[in-house]
Amino acid sequence: MSESYIAIDWGSTHLRAWLYRDQQCVDSLQLPYGVSRLAGQTAREAFDKYIEPWRKREAVPVVMAGMIGSDAGWQPVPYLPCPVSLHELSARLFEVAPQVWIVPGLKTSRNVMRGEETQLLGAMQLVPASRFVLPGTHSKWVQVTHGAVSEFSTAMTGELHHLLMNNSLIGKGLPEQREDAGAFQAGLHRGLEAPGQVFSLFEARALRVLGELPQESVSEWLSGLLIGAEVAAMRGPVESLTLVGSESLCRRYRLAFETVGMTVNELAGDAAFQQGIRSILDARR
Repeated sequence: MSESYIAIDWGSTHLRAWLYRDQQCVDSLQLPYGVSRLAGQTAREAFDKYIEPWRKREAVPVVMAGMIGSDAGWQPVPYLPCPVSLHELSARLFEVAPQVWIVPGLKTSRNVMRGEETQLLGAMQLVPASRFVLPGTHSKWVQVTHGAVSEFSTAMTGELHHLLMNNSLIGKGLPEQREDAGAFQAGLHRGLEAPGQVFSLFEARALRVLGELPQESVSEWLSGLLIGAEVAAMRGPVESLTLVGSESLCRRYRLAFETVGMTVNELAGDAAFQQGIRSILDARR
């Protein structure tokens, strides 16, 4: 297989792609054309418009991961049932066009993931652990046993924060929000001590109304509450744990784990994704 390839992370809201030649990234793009925001075009049409120009010189292999493999994407790609070794991904790619493949997602009896499996494959090689946490809109908590994904859970923490701030009484009428480490810490401690958060959520409004929380800091307090509740509900005995995601989100989760006395490792989500794609392609050579 050619040393040149294209790696694509195609999610619900964004299309991100990287062109590699001789193992070096020579071009990249990020577009607001996730599978839920294709602006009247199909996924194939978006691919032909933005990605295919990179392949004019040669038929560069393309590996895509994420929601592009869902029923809202290019073509539904089957999930691999857990427990599963992620080394199987390379043999289970789904070809949607010549030399264009989609990575399959993973499933349990009650959960599914798409895109994170590729990050996990890279993370397991770069920063091995028995548990991985991938913070995000839908955070994934993944248990790895003997090199295989044995089970995973999803926490809708990021989406819940967005919904509460934008579509509920908690966020109604607030001014522009700002970073506030103290407010985040206060919310974090509240979430850690009260993981059953139904009765704690309204405190985000009450504290603001009573003058105990600045209006500009409601988002930070709520973020701390939700992340604290997530960590309190999900943590348990674990040999080692690696956070995989953006620097800003990993920082928040790291603080939560440190507060409960746990030391964690971190890995940038993009680094994990790129390593995962490389591993998949290497296995096919």
